[in-house]
Amino acid sequence: MKKSMLDIYYVWMNELKIVLKDPAILIIFFLVSFGYPVLYTYIYNNEVVRDVKVVVVDDSHSSLGREFVRKMDASPDVRIVGRAADMAEAKELMYSKEAYGILYIPSDFSRNLHSNKQTQVNVYADMSSLLFYKAILLSATEVSLDMGADIRVSDMGFKSQEEDRVTMQAVSNEWVTLYNVPNGFASFLIPAVLILIIQQTLVLGVSTLVGTHNDKKAYTIASHTSRTRKNINAFKLTLGKAFCYATVYMFLSVWIIRIVPYLFSLPQIGSPLTIAIFLVPFILAATFFAMTISYMCSQREFAMPLFVFTSVLFVFLSGISWPWTNMPEPLKAVAMLIPSTPGIHGFVKINTMGAGLSDVMPEYIALWIHVGVYWLTATLMYFWWIKNYDPRFKGQFHSAQD
Repeated sequence: MKKSMLDIYYVWMNELKIVLKDPAILIIFFLVSFGYPVLYTYIYNNEVVRDVKVVVVDDSHSSLGREFVRKMDASPDVRIVGRAADMAEAKELMYSKEAYGILYIPSDFSRNLHSNKQTQVNVYADMSSLLFYKAILLSATEVSLDMGADIRVSDMGFKSQEEDRVTMQAVSNEWVTLYNVPNGFASFLIPAVLILIIQQTLVLGVSTLVGTHNDKKAYTIASHTSRTRKNINAFKLTLGKAFCYATVYMFLSVWIIRIVPYLFSLPQIGSPLTIAIFLVPFILAATFFAMTISYMCSQREFAMPLFVFTSVLFVFLSGISWPWTNMPEPLKAVAMLIPSTPGIHGFVKINTMGAGLSDVMPEYIALWIHVGVYWLTATLMYFWWIKNYDPRFKGQFHSAQD
């Protein structure tokens, strides 16, 4: 047992030396992990935008169409900067950045309203920032609800003021934003993205290391053994390497999920101890997961396409941009195979909503299951690579029980 622990420690230290000697890995593990959270948070730190420039294409040429435009212009989030004759002209204004959105009112807008038919307006937004889309869409929604209430009062025949008020709003309501007081984009998005950054930089870094070994034909044991350590096997290699990466990210996670949100005044009401306990299985699961899929990289350069492709996929599957409650059950099942999914759900509940460990126990248990499963898959992948591709150790592979 003692010898096995020393072998694992040897791989741990040897892998740390490899990490510290590779400039690309240093950039990925440290510079990217330090810089990317700051950059991403800075982009969305305004939380909300005001006076987004919008151009109008009004094909209805009606008093109701002009009223809709006036009310949109009066909202705090949108500023009407002009009118265009058609959509082609409006698109040109967007391409030249003279406007960041288009409000299109169709020709049958007023006719449908006067004949008690449902109508619509179309909004288009410059997606260089999701905040533009949010501001324009919410403003248009509020105006449509407000005009709809006025039309209901008009249809009822203008009775007393109290009856008109009840007709406009039969049920009184008030918006109360829980856990996100400014109702901002950064407070909603960034905590989830920070967890994904931890996983994806691990994927990129570990994949780059594996691709480097494959480029140099120094596949696994050959780059980690010495004359005094001939019984290092896939089991010990996997644990030693994983402890190296996980240790590095235990320290980096303090910067990523505690200091960066503090610098930008994002909500942090969770217990630091609870977050630390929750992060242990997440970082281990993300590490073994990264080691498992890293064997798809037969070359060093393949790490970046793998990183880009999986990042977009994991964002959608996590339930950030696509509401988790509306996601089909088969996609939920696939999403739960990725450590970032329970990691994001659990971390947001703890950090942003103040949940305790007992409140996120399903996510916590799921992460420990990921640790066990991906530990096994990473070890099996190592076993397969050594057995089939290491020219110095073909036929001499020692079992994990040695």
